[in-house]
Amino acid sequence: MEFNILVSIIAALVPLVIGFIWYNPKVFGTAWMNACGFSKEDLKGGNMLKIFLLTFILSIMIAFSLNTIVIHQFGFFQSLMNEPNLMVEGTELNLYAKDYMERFGTNFRDFGHGALHGTIAGFFIVLPIIGINALFERRSFKYIAIHAGYWVICLALMGGIICQFA
Repeated sequence: MEFNILVSIIAALVPLVIGFIWYNPKVFGTAWMNACGFSKEDLKGGNMLKIFLLTFILSIMIAFSLNTIVIHQFGFFQSLMNEPNLMVEGTELNLYAKDYMERFGTNFRDFGHGALHGTIAGFFIVLPIIGINALFERRSFKYIAIHAGYWVICLALMGGIICQFA
């Protein structure tokens, strides 16, 4: 099984595109600024090139991690990773892995299934992390809902893209 870097990089664009829409003042941007205690003046300045570049790099890291969550076949190979004959052409283990991929390599490999697992990751990984941070920062439920909603949608779309095309 090969890791498709290009698909992961494309999926990493999702947070930038969705963020442009989600945090627009006509969608949730004004509510987000209020929940954070920001004014429009507070957001002026800053190095936007640096912010977008670092956001993209961090999104690539998320996309790479999502591969192992949304593509079930990775679990098979993870359990065999340390076996020395896995990649040796013609060995019993190598033939077994090839047979497995021929039989089951396309199981659960569609956009909907990846989106489902991305959504689950959003609710069960990202929401708790944002929630815990927000509780200690004394942030509101609105703050949590805006950020968690954004990430659930991003991870659903990223997961769907990765599962369908990787």
